[in-house]
Amino acid sequence: MSFENPVQLLQKSFHVALGATASLVEALQDSEKRHENLSKLNQEWSVLSAEWAQKGELTEQEARNFVDSLMSQGSSQSTQTPGAPGSRPSTPTAPPDVQLELQELTAQITALRAELETLRNQNTPS
Repeated sequence: MSFENPVQLLQKSFHVALGATASLVEALQDSEKRHENLSKLNQEWSVLSAEWAQKGELTEQEARNFVDSLMSQGSSQSTQTPGAPGSRPSTPTAPPDVQLELQELTAQITALRAELETLRNQNTPS
């Protein structure tokens, strides 16, 4: 497995870690998945990392879609005038702890994007 630059390696590593985490969460929530995931640990590392990378990419895409839908809901609510027919109250749609977690995850994603951009700029010939 060769990578053209460190950014691709970092992104692949992120996907593998995200996929492994998703598998761990599934194993903790579902006893059937737990046995399935434990039996998979006997597989070769390259097979597991490829599977986790794919799962990580899917999880990342689902998270992006979820955040995008929340952002679009928030922007559509803010464009409605208060008291207008069909407008919703300005109360949050998610519990405060979920909103806080989303804000923390958004901050982490922003930091990762900034780090990726920095690495891209370092590898770009002047």
